[in-house]
Amino acid sequence: MRKVHLLTLTAALMWFVLFSPWTKSLINFWIGMTSFSASLALTSLVLARDKTAEIFEFKRSYIWIGIISAAILYLIFFIGDMAVRSLFDFAKVEIKNIYSTKSQASTIKIGLLLLFVIAPAEEIFWRGFVQRRYSERWGKWRGLVLAVTLYSLVHIWSFNLMLIAAAMVAGIFWSLLYLKYNSIVPGIISHAVWDLFIFVIYPIK
Repeated sequence: MRKVHLLTLTAALMWFVLFSPWTKSLINFWIGMTSFSASLALTSLVLARDKTAEIFEFKRSYIWIGIISAAILYLIFFIGDMAVRSLFDFAKVEIKNIYSTKSQASTIKIGLLLLFVIAPAEEIFWRGFVQRRYSERWGKWRGLVLAVTLYSLVHIWSFNLMLIAAAMVAGIFWSLLYLKYNSIVPGIISHAVWDLFIFVIYPIK
């Protein structure tokens, strides 16, 4: 478990650089997010190379499961956006701040990075490595709770409650997908399609 803890701590430090008000101006968000998430994913794949076939188990039904689940999650966020905007005055500003990184790269570049690198890498690391290892050690539900908690907390450096809440909701959703199918393929498809819609095609802002 030491390797899991070490990589999770590394992720926390990486997300600190990406999101903290003291460091985020030092690096292009999309370059940083791509390199950080890819390095975590590649490292976790090397450490879990004996589990690769299990983690990436593929069925044709996973394609539709991923797409439909992405649509469901987008609907959850669409409804949630209307609710939080009506309840909290600060929500509009914080949601706008989430999208401020779009100025650091072209729309096409952002879409390609989300679709083919960032979303798959996050699922490989957070669900295929962190959640799987914690579940093997402490049981599937405790593993899920721990993985979701860590996935949410690494975003705390942004001091953006809407971003932290979004990470928690999405983390729960994709963690449940992994728990049900024992494969990260549905989650990768769901995460990639959702990212593409929420950031590029039809942003909520």
